[in-house]
This record gives sequence, C-alpha cells and structure tokens, in this order.
Amino acid sequence: QVQLVESGGGLVQAGGSLRLSCATSGRTFSNYAMGWFRQAPGKEREFVAAISRSGTNTRYTDSVKDRFTISKDNAKSTVYLQMNSLKPEDTAVYYCAAGPLLSVSAPRYDYWGQGTQVTVSS
Repeated sequence: QVQLVESGGGLVQAGGSLRLSCATSGRTFSNYAMGWFRQAPGKEREFVAAISRSGTNTRYTDSVKDRFTISKDNAKSTVYLQMNSLKPEDTAVYYCAAGPLLSVSAPRYDYWGQGTQVTVSS
C-alpha cells in the first residue's frame, strides 16, 4: 500500500502561483510514476501532469504546458506541482496518484490522495 497526502492548495488571484506537494509513505517511492489530476465542479476528473519513476520523463496536458512543472524528489518521497500564471479555469480539486508507469489515464494509477482545493479568483 502507498499512502498519499496532498498539500499546498488554497485561494490565489489570477496570475499568481501555488506549489502543490504530495507526500507519500509505504512502499518504495522510486518504484512509482506519479501523476496529478484535477476535477472541477460538474466535470470529470482530468489529467494534468505526470512524471516517470526516475523523474526523467514528464507529460502535461496542453492547457498547462509552460505554466505548470511537475517534479519528483525520491529522497523525500514527494512529488510537486509548481503552478504559475494561474487562471480561473485552473480552479479544481487536485489529486496526486501513484502507479507503475507514467500515464495520462487515471485507471492506470493504483493509489490516490484525498485531494487539495485550488481556487483561482479573477
């Protein structure tokens, strides 16, 4: 089992920045690829970013490219999502997830955190 706990969400004005953290415990962190997903009210959960087990490879959804950066600190068993130039449409609950391989598909991930709210005001 892997436990994931997100933090760092909050209320920010458009154009601002936030850094989300996802601390993990349980099995060896470096064995897992990590992903960030988000879900806005009334919408389905969508892929945001993912990083491979080694941290070498990353993927982003088009709407966050050049604004968000995912990173992974295997020594701290933590994955981060640096979010810059935030827009009101980024408002959602953000979830981190752990799985065997980097994927943009939520079902490919085995473990999920409880989510952290990000609200961007205009």
